Amino acid sequence: MFNKLSTSAVSAAVLVAAAAAALSPVSASAVSAPLSSARIAVHFDLTKGQTPENVALAPGGAAYVTFAEGRQIAEVSPKGTIRILATLPLPADRGIHTPVLGFPLTVGIVRAHDGTLYFLYATGTPDLTGVWRLRPGGEPQRIAALPADGLPNGLALDPRTRTLYVTDSVLGTIWSVPTTGGTPTAWSTAPELASTGFLGANGLKIHNGAVWATNLDKGTVLRIPILRDGRAGEVQTEAIGLPGIDDFAFTGHGDQLLAALNGPSEVALVQPDGSHSIVLTPADGLQNPTSIALRGDTVYVLSAAYVTAKDPNLILAHLND
Repeated sequence: MFNKLSTSAVSAAVLVAAAAAALSPVSASAVSAPLSSARIAVHFDLTKGQTPENVALAPGGAAYVTFAEGRQIAEVSPKGTIRILATLPLPADRGIHTPVLGFPLTVGIVRAHDGTLYFLYATGTPDLTGVWRLRPGGEPQRIAALPADGLPNGLALDPRTRTLYVTDSVLGTIWSVPTTGGTPTAWSTAPELASTGFLGANGLKIHNGAVWATNLDKGTVLRIPILRDGRAGEVQTEAIGLPGIDDFAFTGHGDQLLAALNGPSEVALVQPDGSHSIVLTPADGLQNPTSIALRGDTVYVLSAAYVTAKDPNLILAHLND
């Protein structure tokens, strides 16, 4: 199964599989009502390390993607053309000390209104791990160092305060960093963010005055209000029972969201009351989905095929009213 993957990717796949197996399964039957017309729009190349970890959409139809194993930032055109914008430097030790996974990887990504891309790079080394910036036509540069013994993963941008928020899946922390760069602040170290042995705090979004995060190990969706002075409020658990939850996106209907369940290769529709239903499955082409984004009523789901090792891809689906 893993003959096309590097040793590091195999190690990561085994760990993801173990984490998924440790969590209780959910139904594998898709619910057709909320989503329709699902199709694979782009096939990525596993042999080139094109394992999409996160996505940021841009006006005009482009999508910016981090290829985790390839250490790359790529632009995917509306027609599916892939253009590599940057490749991050390989650590001197080749990333073998990257916590949990053992290989260097590009992870969360967001896009500012001026086209600047901010993204995360985890290497297990102090010289490269942290928040990076790529301006249009420029070269990538690190603007904030993060702990080398952590695993920065999810990234969100609050344009109002020009603040970046980062989940650390190993240290169980949400960091805050100004978009200008500088020293990060441990914004929240709440116990709800901690892992239970693999990866804790993962996906991240800013929504209605709060930071929302997922915990992969615990299968939860968390809400942390942003207080008037910018500090973190009390953590509220909004949903449970979501095994292997990775990234997510709000649908535009209040607090309703779509969540990528990495291990079981499913997408869940999570209601504001915390209940959920499965709306996409492997039958729709999912291969360990990692991230979700919405453009109007079009849903973008990226799969990295960490465990299936078959077909990393981008699926488009229609979100019904």
